[in-house]
This record gives sequence, C-alpha cells and structure tokens, in this order.
Amino acid sequence: MTVSVEVNSTWVRLVRSPLYYIVAAFTGVSVSFAPLFLYWSGKGWFFHQHERVIVPVCFAVIFLVPFFYMRLGSMVIRELRKKSG
Repeated sequence: MTVSVEVNSTWVRLVRSPLYYIVAAFTGVSVSFAPLFLYWSGKGWFFHQHERVIVPVCFAVIFLVPFFYMRLGSMVIRELRKKSG
C-alpha cells in the first residue's frame, strides 16, 4: 500500500530549512532539561538570580516546541483522512 500526502509548500520549506534542526534540538530540551530546570528552580537550586527569566523560557520551550509538531502532524493526518476521488 502506498500513501501520498500533500503538505502546504510553507511547511515543506520550513521542514527543509535549518530552522527545523533548531526545533529538533529544542525537542530534547523540552522533554528532559526544561522540566529538570523548572524542578531545580522550584527547589531554589538553580540560577537564583535569573529565575524570572529561566522559568518562563522553560515553560515556553515545553509548550511551544510540541505545538510545531502538532501543527505539522495535523496537516499530515488531515491529508491521510481525506476521501479520495
């Protein structure tokens, strides 16, 4: 069985650009290090002076990086569910 999916040209350019590598790198950070830094900041063990910056950045990375993949995945799923013909 062969499946072809048409994705908007904007997303194709984005996935083929260097920005995709940055997002991919932040994926690991959003899964592992950002929650750990939030835990350490909550305990007072990490960057006492910079908590006002570190905590919002961690939340942004945790929530915005998966948003990229959800948008791309929803486009692919939408194309897969289209009735052909």
